[in-house]
Amino acid sequence: MSSALTRSQKVAAAAARIFGMHVGNGMRSGRKVLAKALAGPKMLEWYAEAYPIGVRQDPLYECPEAAFRADRVERLKRRGKVQPKKGEGKRSKKKK
Repeated sequence: MSSALTRSQKVAAAAARIFGMHVGNGMRSGRKVLAKALAGPKMLEWYAEAYPIGVRQDPLYECPEAAFRADRVERLKRRGKVQPKKGEGKRSKKKK
């Protein structure tokens, strides 16, 4: 079969082998996606730093930021300064 190939086709096939390209028929293939580096290890490194494993799995752990926010909202509620529910703002209280 290789004898039926022209010289330019042989050169193209050799270049594809050497440079890791794909000689195809113009149809879509997944080679571009498969050639990319895997993103999983990098994402795992990033999220492992952001959220330590023990913190999420411990049921007794209380997030200090969440506790601070809850205290702040509770203080605002006592003073009547919380954001009103949807449809209960100033405009709804206006008389037409």
